[in-house]
Amino acid sequence: MSFYVYIIANRRNGTLYTGHTDNLAARVWQHRTGAFRGFAARYGCRRLVWYEVHDDRDSAFLRERRIKEWKRDWKLKLIEERNPRWEDLYDELTSWTPVARHPDIPSSAHPGGSRGPVR
Repeated sequence: MSFYVYIIANRRNGTLYTGHTDNLAARVWQHRTGAFRGFAARYGCRRLVWYEVHDDRDSAFLRERRIKEWKRDWKLKLIEERNPRWEDLYDELTSWTPVARHPDIPSSAHPGGSRGPVR
């Protein structure tokens, strides 16, 4: 099972929300449809602009917490390194099927490594 840390935004350089989940497609869909009231819904954060894959829940949770402590400029740089045009990655996510990970092969050796699919 994979776990994800993600950032959604309402627009380019707009409001950012960082979270983690074990089902990224479903979680982004919840954000897009406003299924839960809260910060992301209040500010219209519906566009998936960045995510990375983790092997376990604890590492995803810790990464989320670290990113939430970052300065805004650091978060913007993280997004723009992977997604300079701030495209919505939801379509990429739903069309990508992860490769099963073998326990003897590190995540970085799999297609997309720990940052998701390679474009």
